[in-house]
Amino acid sequence: MGLLQLLKSQFLCHLILCYVFVVSGLFINLLQFCTLPVWMVSKQLARRINIRLAYCLSSQMVAMLEWWSGTECTLYTEPQSYRFYGKENAIVVLNHSYDIDFLCGWTFCERFGVLGSSKVLAKKELSYVPVIGWMWYFLEIVFCKRKWEEDRTLVAQSLQKLHDYPEHFWFLLYCEGTRFTPKKHQVSMQVAESKGLPILKHHLLPRTKGFWVTVQNLRGKAAAVYDSTLNFQNNEKPTLLGVLNGEKYHADLYVRRIPLDLIPEDEAECAAWLHKLYQEKDSFQEQYTQTGRFPGPIVSPPRRLWSLINWLFWSCLMLYPLGVLLTGLISSGSMLSIIVSLVFCSAGTVGVPSLWHLYFGGRWLKRLQLEFVG
Repeated sequence: MGLLQLLKSQFLCHLILCYVFVVSGLFINLLQFCTLPVWMVSKQLARRINIRLAYCLSSQMVAMLEWWSGTECTLYTEPQSYRFYGKENAIVVLNHSYDIDFLCGWTFCERFGVLGSSKVLAKKELSYVPVIGWMWYFLEIVFCKRKWEEDRTLVAQSLQKLHDYPEHFWFLLYCEGTRFTPKKHQVSMQVAESKGLPILKHHLLPRTKGFWVTVQNLRGKAAAVYDSTLNFQNNEKPTLLGVLNGEKYHADLYVRRIPLDLIPEDEAECAAWLHKLYQEKDSFQEQYTQTGRFPGPIVSPPRRLWSLINWLFWSCLMLYPLGVLLTGLISSGSMLSIIVSLVFCSAGTVGVPSLWHLYFGGRWLKRLQLEFVG
């Protein structure tokens, strides 16, 4: 392990990273709250402001993946499709096999300048969670209750509101509904067998109802579906904790652009289309397993400096007053100051792991993984 890698795995670095993310996130939430009066004057202006504020927060996590851990993200796609990326609204269908699927999806958005306006379908409970949940609320993220009869109308209404959205956006979907595990795969394939559907080796059965509602309500606004299949080189098993520790991963993403006009409008035909899509995704994963690469050429955009600049800006802004405070307390030499400093450090020792597990561990990780409905 090199000196830099050893430094990245130290508790103090983790303390600083989490402090900057959480405190800056709460500050950004406050700024978003202050845009409420703007909504009454100009909805489109308020939307544009919230896109920038959302970028300030979500790009910090992309910067952690790209610049802190140094993870490489290689894009396989056709040049004729590449020219559309970032210049149109799209529905992005992702597979769901790793802890950092959503981070790789955000990185894809960042490379093409749509990270701030990217959308997801998330559980309603997330809208109450500080930092990320509150950011998504102001960004008009589509929330659902996981009750299909209610969600059908709720999701449709939320998607219809995006028809006058002022900037290009990508709507990211995990149609499998939950993260791939051997146990879930076994159950899913039992369902496939009972319904006479082809057996998938690398995916779970997609949930078709929510996909159909999404496509139907974004017709005329979204131009295409981006079928995206993610894998990691050398059988890497990436985790969010590994990213925090600065571990470098090698992600390969294969993207196909499918015009929305090619997707059937009839619900049953759309469901059959989606099942066929996942059979093709499964074949791409199998090819990757056998050859170590996806089909098609590598057309990878470079990392953008904006995520790093934004991350450094918020780090300086958040750490400067904290540094001044601690320096003043320690230099004063009083017993009370020393006790306060020790209490702060002790709180950090307990608080950072707690914050990390709150957002990215246990059941909250499952909620952040944007489970699908239908």
